Amino acid sequence: MGFAKLDMERQNRRGYSETVFCQGKTCEQLYEIYRVFEERNVNVLGTRASKEQYDYIKDKISGIKYFENAKILMLIKSEITKVGEIAVCTGGTSDIPVAEEASLTAEFFGSNVKRYYDIGVAGIHRLFDKIDDIKKANVIIAVAGMEGALGGIIAGMVDVPVIAVPVSVGYGASFNGLSALLTMLNSCAEGMTVVNIDNGFNAGYSANQINRKIEGK
Repeated sequence: MGFAKLDMERQNRRGYSETVFCQGKTCEQLYEIYRVFEERNVNVLGTRASKEQYDYIKDKISGIKYFENAKILMLIKSEITKVGEIAVCTGGTSDIPVAEEASLTAEFFGSNVKRYYDIGVAGIHRLFDKIDDIKKANVIIAVAGMEGALGGIIAGMVDVPVIAVPVSVGYGASFNGLSALLTMLNSCAEGMTVVNIDNGFNAGYSANQINRKIEGK
């Protein structure tokens, strides 16, 4: 396309279609990308999309949806069959935008998601109230800023994979998520892996792959 080379074979090669990173693209570029996917009847997920980008293309691409909190731009041309269960947990309400990016990504690629928000360590009884339900999931995503302790605590209580997402939420010494990242990387709880700061997309994508393998899909 001059400014982009779309990977139309990714669905066949990896099982999932290409995801568009919207940040930094002009509205015109993003429209042209989505237009090609629409013409080929391909489902497409866009991350880090702005309201301005959505406003520009919403009347040009039929059926496109925007989730402002998660900055997700989604076009669904064929039905998505969802299987299994992923639990997405947050330490606090401020972590929800990143958690929603993870949740919507996992749902887009074919997983059922249950959300457990604001169950962090400052009131850990909230986690204990939900832990029996959380344990029913095939995979758990733990999203937390500040000191980022939620993932390690959950991983020490369950027998399924936990994907921890550090969030750039907190006061100065949290260093825009670096403190949470280091806490998660240094956790002694087995079975927990860690993605990059604020990377809800990768957490949701990876959790979906694990979930669907468990379900035999």
